[in-house]
Amino acid sequence: MIEVHQLTKRYGSTLAVDGLSFQVPRGVVTGFLGPNGAGKSTTMRMMLDLDRPTSGSVTIDGRAYHQLHQPLKHIGALLEAKAVHPGRTAYNHLLWLARSNRIPAGRVDEVLGLVGLREVAKRKSGGFSLGMGQRLGIAAALLGDPKILMFDEPVNGLDPEGILWVRNLMKSLAQEGRTVFVSSHLMSEMALTADHLVVIGQGRLLANLSMNDFIDQNSHGFVRVRTPQPEALLDALAMARISTRPLAEGGFEVIDGNPAQIGDLARDHGISLHELSPQRASLEEAFMQMTADSVEYRTGDIHPSADGTAPPPPEDAGVARTGAADSGGWGAQWNRTSGKRRKES
Repeated sequence: MIEVHQLTKRYGSTLAVDGLSFQVPRGVVTGFLGPNGAGKSTTMRMMLDLDRPTSGSVTIDGRAYHQLHQPLKHIGALLEAKAVHPGRTAYNHLLWLARSNRIPAGRVDEVLGLVGLREVAKRKSGGFSLGMGQRLGIAAALLGDPKILMFDEPVNGLDPEGILWVRNLMKSLAQEGRTVFVSSHLMSEMALTADHLVVIGQGRLLANLSMNDFIDQNSHGFVRVRTPQPEALLDALAMARISTRPLAEGGFEVIDGNPAQIGDLARDHGISLHELSPQRASLEEAFMQMTADSVEYRTGDIHPSADGTAPPPPEDAGVARTGAADSGGWGAQWNRTSGKRRKES
């Protein structure tokens, strides 16, 4: 188990991590989420004694990382896939790690086969793609057969087959009773992988609960309804004091609705239903709701037009926008101005 107690890290006047406390339990995949700049990577580095906390502590099965004898047998980690000497082969990279932790050399070939790199074991890692580097990093984490595993963005650079393999690997490791701690920005993948979530923002703990509870507490479910008699059903729902809102693609939704109640109501009024389906918010929607006030870098709003296409670019405050036939399209004025300047110079 990983235990974080009042962990704080300052870089000069910047407070990167602010009094974090949580536990990462055994037997489940725990997702570690937060916006960019939230302090996730800093926290993970402090877990491995790569950064020293300003205050607070982290323990790995009751001991600090530097107190672990042969640490790869206790905790394996992938924080940076390219943190490998480029002139060293995949086999030799794992071999020196194995020797430094008194791990039998035969284990090197085992993990290379597990991650699908046995055929390139003698190639220098400097020529590896990002995805191959990720696989090598995962092999290093698994080398000591540890009970605790920690991964930062493990599916970066992997193809769909590789992503599925990592997902199944994480789940199988947790099912063996291991502690699995995974940080990722890919909400769709995390929703399929994690059982429990630790969410931070601006260095502070925002949530520490199960995936299902996190989504339920930070979003609203609804029931999607389609019928050839929309006016009759809307009148019946209004009489029952049930609120609805229209859907752009047709039909309407009932916020926090009860499908059985809606179905019974339609039946009692002789209304035919073509769809009655409960809908649940995604992890991404719940995450955006939870972290709305913790985002460090904000972008402008982009709203697609009614036909689903991207909106036109904004007008330049200093250049009057003319039709495409006259101006050559958005950016043409800048191109003409730049070209004129190049000729003059």
